[in-house]
Amino acid sequence: MPGTSYTRLPLTRTLALLGLSTALLLAFPTQADTQRYNQVSLRAEAQQAVNNDTLTVTLYAEEQHADPARLAERITQRLNKAVDRAREVDGIQVASGNRRSHPVYDDKRNNITGWRERAELRLESSDFAALSSLTGELLRDLSLSGMQFSLSADARQRSEEALIGEAIDAFRQRASLVTEKLGGSDYQIVSLNLHTQSAGPVYPRSAMLMRSEADTTAPNMEAGEASVSVQADGVIEIRF
Repeated sequence: MPGTSYTRLPLTRTLALLGLSTALLLAFPTQADTQRYNQVSLRAEAQQAVNNDTLTVTLYAEEQHADPARLAERITQRLNKAVDRAREVDGIQVASGNRRSHPVYDDKRNNITGWRERAELRLESSDFAALSSLTGELLRDLSLSGMQFSLSADARQRSEEALIGEAIDAFRQRASLVTEKLGGSDYQIVSLNLHTQSAGPVYPRSAMLMRSEADTTAPNMEAGEASVSVQADGVIEIRF
């Protein structure tokens, strides 16, 4: 337009100014981020011993025969008999375990002379007396592979829920102690994670089987205890 003058900037300079403006805009949010100092990582734990309330017994039948079909039939008959008897007892959970067979060779390992098969049966119950009595009865025809005491899922959950509050209280106590020793006036929790775990004893066959081949008396049992714990891991920020 007449009377109006323009100053034309070189193209290179114009692009440089635009780039600078964009860089400044992108830099502002980073500079505005709150810097956090005086943070301390802490861990506290609450633990409890709980009586094991579940017993798992593993029994097995094992035989050898020249005819693999006949062998499988004999093993199945023995297991079915034990399963039928176990189902007559209230509160006993029955499940099939591992089953495997393998060939038996002669001394020179050139020819197969027969087959050997082993099949397992697992019994589980919270009624130790009933399962102990049943185990002693079934040992007349089956062999004992092992016994394991454990904590049921319901009992473990109840224990964990009771320990969560204790773990958080222990974390707060430790946070207060650290704040005091560092000369702080107060603290706030930045993050907090809760972890649960449990472990119980496992009794091997040698420790649990207290009978001779001719004695079918049920073995003595001690359930023992499971250790349940809740860990509180977190970060606090101390104010001065």
